[in-house]
Amino acid sequence: MQTFETFGNNWVVVLLMAGAAFAMGMTLLTLNKIVAPAKPNAVKSAPYESGVPDVSAPKARYTPRFYLVAMLFVVFDIEAIFIYPWAVLFDGLGLYGFVDMLVFIGLLVAGYIYAWKKGALEWV
Repeated sequence: MQTFETFGNNWVVVLLMAGAAFAMGMTLLTLNKIVAPAKPNAVKSAPYESGVPDVSAPKARYTPRFYLVAMLFVVFDIEAIFIYPWAVLFDGLGLYGFVDMLVFIGLLVAGYIYAWKKGALEWV
């Protein structure tokens, strides 16, 4: 068990590090304002791609369906990552770990079926 003195010393170190990080950030921001040239004009503010001025209208934006499919991919990908540690420790977890993973996969399948029925996986 830590004594109060040791616990207090640990917080002093944390506060010193936070103060040093804040001071460094403010110093660099101030130095940037002082040293960096700031001469804005219309040419610098114009949009460009790879150094070539924009000659046509920008492309249409992605539909919300694209973002929905992307979020579903990330969710199912992250959930698949959770299965790996379970597989590594499978022998040590026993029946309880097996039942927990069955519930987890059941929830995944239920979410997948729900998304499928709502048409979230259809690309239009």
